[in-house]
Amino acid sequence: MKTYLSIIVMLVLFSVQSEAQNRYFTRTGKVYFLSDAPLEKIDAKNSQATSVFDATSGQFEFAILMKAFEFEKALMMEHFHENYVESDKYPKAVFKGVISNIAKVDCTKDGVYPVLYKGTLMMHGVTKEMEGKGVFTVKEGKVVAHSDFTILISDYKIEIPSLVKEKVSNEVKIVVDANYAKM
Repeated sequence: MKTYLSIIVMLVLFSVQSEAQNRYFTRTGKVYFLSDAPLEKIDAKNSQATSVFDATSGQFEFAILMKAFEFEKALMMEHFHENYVESDKYPKAVFKGVISNIAKVDCTKDGVYPVLYKGTLMMHGVTKEMEGKGVFTVKEGKVVAHSDFTILISDYKIEIPSLVKEKVSNEVKIVVDANYAKM
């Protein structure tokens, strides 16, 4: 009985360890956005995105605190938090998804791997399905992910006051970069 129990414990530990070896994590992912309106260009950077992905299942998640976005001008940052994304009421944005072609990505072999993903982006209290393309670059055991996509802020019930329609574009380009380490 003792030997049987030892074998079960070893199998459970091995499966947990094997699963953990296929997970990657970062707390320093970077998310940039650009609003290029006729009268003003607004860009911001957030270097505190948290993300985890499972190299076996392809499941991944990104979470960013809205107040961690940095702007060139303090007034832009104030308007962003108070008038647009309402950071106190909606403190974070979360993307949950799956890499549909994860079988083509070998995180143990150096290379550049195009990926396709789909999932949901929750921001400003609204959750929308989306899909996109990205690239995983594996070099010397490190995994770097990159993707860029465009969203319409009106899809997330973020309203642009008529007084600043020429300064804030409804279409916003988002760029995501993450340097992952094994968990």
